Amino acid sequence: MFENILLEMEGALAVLTINRPDKMNAVNNATVEELDQALSAIEKNPDLRVLILTGAGDKAFVAGADIHELNLRDSVRGRIETRRRQEVYTRIEQLEIPSIAAINGWALGTGLELAMACTIRLASTNSKLGQPEVKLGIMPGAGGTQRLPRLIGMGRAMEMILTGEPVDAQRAFEMGLINKITPSEALMAEAKKLAMMLASRPKLAIQYGKEAVLRYPEGSFAQGLAHESYLHALSCGTQDKKEGISAFLEKRKPNFIGK
Repeated sequence: MFENILLEMEGALAVLTINRPDKMNAVNNATVEELDQALSAIEKNPDLRVLILTGAGDKAFVAGADIHELNLRDSVRGRIETRRRQEVYTRIEQLEIPSIAAINGWALGTGLELAMACTIRLASTNSKLGQPEVKLGIMPGAGGTQRLPRLIGMGRAMEMILTGEPVDAQRAFEMGLINKITPSEALMAEAKKLAMMLASRPKLAIQYGKEAVLRYPEGSFAQGLAHESYLHALSCGTQDKKEGISAFLEKRKPNFIGK
């Protein structure tokens, strides 16, 4: 079905792999379009609860944009291609289900921007993360200047974007850029373990909580509080809320049904 990615869907879990290991999983325009198609398939599957996004092999999650296409970009193509990537990455960010970036090796440029669009990020000990576009005479264009400072603060984001220097997994963890470091051989097992934990939680509570957090930077603190309150109220009307309270009082494991 795809040439540049792999999509596996089984039960509650979807695994989407950027599959260009001979190119260090560099993202080209065709990959972006395939990602968009895969997201449509994910959204149409009501059984899915979590998405894991990773790269083929252990050398790179995504080592950046395809350098040959980047070489052909002029101002017109630069605008068109970055806006398209922004649209697709934002679609990942705004999925109703949470997404986990399993970062194995290099995550640079558009690769880091793709990882930052995910809900949670895990990285192997050999990972390096960065926005090196300045070394090519350009700047980030797929969300890096917006998502990076939200995750690690303006000062640290400025340093990474303006110097172009990558950080290792330990530094990324200390910054808050990634959530957990694992050995390379255990990365997917840890990602799936976390995915199953998330899948066991009530679907609507996960969806509403994710939406509330994502909406916060878009408005004032007061607007964020109001939106949180409305979403909390919606969650109070679900069957899963009744089940969760009953299970707590009865000292048993809840059986959430996603309604």
